Amino acid sequence: MAHPNAELITRFYQAFQELDAQTMAACYSADVQFSDPVFTDLRGSDAADMWRMLAARAQNFSLTFDGVQADDQQGSARWVATYLFSKTGRTVVNRIQARFRFADGKIVEHRDHFDLWRWSRQALGNKGLLLGWTPLVQGAIRKQAMAGLRAWQAGR
Repeated sequence: MAHPNAELITRFYQAFQELDAQTMAACYSADVQFSDPVFTDLRGSDAADMWRMLAARAQNFSLTFDGVQADDQQGSARWVATYLFSKTGRTVVNRIQARFRFADGKIVEHRDHFDLWRWSRQALGNKGLLLGWTPLVQGAIRKQAMAGLRAWQAGR
């Protein structure tokens, strides 16, 4: 029988496969901390809203996950998201390693790790290939993503 926190991770990713952001958000504590190479520090409702925004905008989306492990305090999983990046019409296959911390049956910290340069090569094409490794382009990706989240939150 799987650890309850492993079941929590599995529930999170099964909901993600269905683009069910409400169920994903319900797996998080109210004060969750999320980070990845694009959204470097989201807390609380901002983290849940990021998933709501991504689910609402998803095109040609699929997700697989494996390697779910967890104990009372921490856990991990690997996941692969495939989707159409709407700004360029390019397909992205993003391979991610996730780490979690838990408290009171909820995810309190979620850190996703992936190669932002690899992502930018897929999403942006030649610009990403040539410049996606630079702090300037990576900073622009982060700024644009956060502006997109704020615009989505304002428009709901």
